[in-house]
Amino acid sequence: MYMTIEETAEYLGMPIEQVRKYVWAGRIRSVHDGDQYLINQSQFGTYFNQLETLKRQIEDYLSEPLPPDLDIKDED
Repeated sequence: MYMTIEETAEYLGMPIEQVRKYVWAGRIRSVHDGDQYLINQSQFGTYFNQLETLKRQIEDYLSEPLPPDLDIKDED
């Protein structure tokens, strides 16, 4: 399924200008039909998979309890 730059920006949750810059720089693959740039939606599958993996890793890291500090001395 092909989307316009505006639809892609909404799909990715990014500003339209940023998506436009990525298209012009070649970071997002697109087809220019003479009027507008069309972007294939399927190329973002890996992006969303990596994003979910990163979120899971951050949640695991933040939920891990802190180890006891070995430098604490009892001053009693």
